Amino acid sequence: MRFDYGYDEEQRLGKPYDLKLLRRILPYARPHRTRLLLSVLLVITITLLELSVPYITKEIIDRHIVPKARIAGDPQGTDSDGRQRLWVDLSDPVTAAVVARNGQHFEIRGMRAGIDMDALGRLKTSDLEKLRHTDLSGIARITAIFMAVVVAIFACTFVQNLIMEIAGNRIMHDLRVNLYRHIQAMPLSFFTSNPVARLVTRVTNDIANMHDLFTNFISMVFKDIFLLVGIAVVLLAMDWRLALLTFLVLPLVALAAFGFSKRVRDVFRELRTKVAEINTRFSETISGIKVIQTFGHEEDNAGAFARLNHDNYRAGMRQINIFAVFMPVIEMLGVTAIAIVVHVGGSHVIGQTMSIGILAAFLAYMRMFFRPIRDLAEKYNILQNAMASAERIFLLMDRPTAVTPGNERQTIDGPLKTIRFEDVSLAYNPGEMVLKSINLSIEAGQTVAIVGATGSGKTSLVNLLVRFYDPTHGRVCFNGIDCNRIAPAELRKRIALVMQDPFLFTGSLRDNLFFAAKAISAGRQAEILEASRCSQLVSRFPDGLDTPITEGGASLSSGERQLISVARAFSTDPEAIILDEATSYVDSQTEMVLQEAIGNLMHGRTCVVVAHRLTTARTADQIVVLNNGSIMEIGNHETLIAKKGYYYRLYQLHG
Repeated sequence: MRFDYGYDEEQRLGKPYDLKLLRRILPYARPHRTRLLLSVLLVITITLLELSVPYITKEIIDRHIVPKARIAGDPQGTDSDGRQRLWVDLSDPVTAAVVARNGQHFEIRGMRAGIDMDALGRLKTSDLEKLRHTDLSGIARITAIFMAVVVAIFACTFVQNLIMEIAGNRIMHDLRVNLYRHIQAMPLSFFTSNPVARLVTRVTNDIANMHDLFTNFISMVFKDIFLLVGIAVVLLAMDWRLALLTFLVLPLVALAAFGFSKRVRDVFRELRTKVAEINTRFSETISGIKVIQTFGHEEDNAGAFARLNHDNYRAGMRQINIFAVFMPVIEMLGVTAIAIVVHVGGSHVIGQTMSIGILAAFLAYMRMFFRPIRDLAEKYNILQNAMASAERIFLLMDRPTAVTPGNERQTIDGPLKTIRFEDVSLAYNPGEMVLKSINLSIEAGQTVAIVGATGSGKTSLVNLLVRFYDPTHGRVCFNGIDCNRIAPAELRKRIALVMQDPFLFTGSLRDNLFFAAKAISAGRQAEILEASRCSQLVSRFPDGLDTPITEGGASLSSGERQLISVARAFSTDPEAIILDEATSYVDSQTEMVLQEAIGNLMHGRTCVVVAHRLTTARTADQIVVLNNGSIMEIGNHETLIAKKGYYYRLYQLHG
């Protein structure tokens, strides 16, 4: 047997359109555009500062460590006789004193003295320091500038990261809240076809991946692009011939990046799906652990999980293999470009057409040049991860909610007087009708019992009353208004539903009892507790209404959960009550208490009772008998018994 966990739709996703997805994300970024713009400006500043570092190194070398070679006859550099000399100014008394002590090594030309570069090593260290004291002070000055640049880079990077984290977290906050609200507004059919863990993955993992897109991708991509352009401009300015020569490797870089991008997207899609499937399997295991252990299915279940986990491992390894090829290729091309610089630039230095400082700066810039290319590959990793998540988030956001806002044009004026089913049919799946041509009228104050065998359509009829589903054909009207033109919230504030197995939320007893009440006084709370027969339940706990309740109310009995559900219905003061055989899972003693509470709830209200036991239907004003989705009979108990039809036979079997 094979399970797809509801992921077939996602596995059929077509070709991605990243620009369209990014346009969908932009509205969430627009409120934070000031922060994003400031972040980009800081990125530009950081880039300019980083670009200055190799150039500062070049200036230190050429100006103060190794004097730059100049054209013949220039006072400093290569002289007319082809010899390299260091020329100093004799107007400086410190320099003049050194020349006077070491005159045999200097050639005097007016107010300047020159010494062969090879002869510098013959001077005493103290004399050499004095001779080049201007260079030493220049080195100290440029070093101070260098340190100031480093501090500025640190400060700007800190502020930029802080701004992007704030903006990214707020964007993700808005996206997560919108997604959560959208999921809450989905029709019940959506939740029956989507595993819980899949939706959890969308709200947690996929949103987290989108966070990386805003905090890491946007700012760093700007930085890497600016850095690439800036380095290219500086290299062309320093030596355009050597720059163009090194740029010959760029077509190979582009080819490698294109091949990488084609392969990595599908892998990330598969990874997102596999992670969600793992979450689904784990969630189902925890929810069904009693069944698994009862039937000794642990080994089989663990084997299925292991196979699913192995599929995820294989997808992860495919991702690693792609990066294991791409990153070394980029590294190799970077080393090739540096080798070109060393070979060609070294020849120029030897030929005295390029300074050592320019060569050193070229090498530094080339190392910097391939760093953003590698970074862009990693950021593309983040982009693909985020786009794979964005596809699934917006696939979910594009699903229509329970009601299209444009259809919600009317409200129910005054009290609820009539509920009418007009030739109503319902199909959960196309072509499979579960209700067929239902015609039924419910008047205010009536108690209507819905009876029938299992699968006859009783619950489906209730689902239409509270708009968990809309009719496939026909209309359900409230006070003559088509329910499709009434917002579900408008209906549900007038109708309360007490289910067979009520759900309790993690929190306090108070939170669950008055779950639907916005603001309720202590006096009204006491009235509700008394009417719903919950007073004794509350008094039994030491903490009273503040007693903590675990998820699902596992610490309470079925009867206690049902009493809480009745009190919850009381708290909204509804006009109509729907009871899905609220006493079917409780013992006889608890049933008596529940019957009292339900009797108080039903008093003076329209009531629809789904009766699994026909004794419950005997006192109803009207009994609707369903069979295979159709109404077989309608009438009160005595009338239907007298007809000796379908209801009579059911009563004989189960009454």
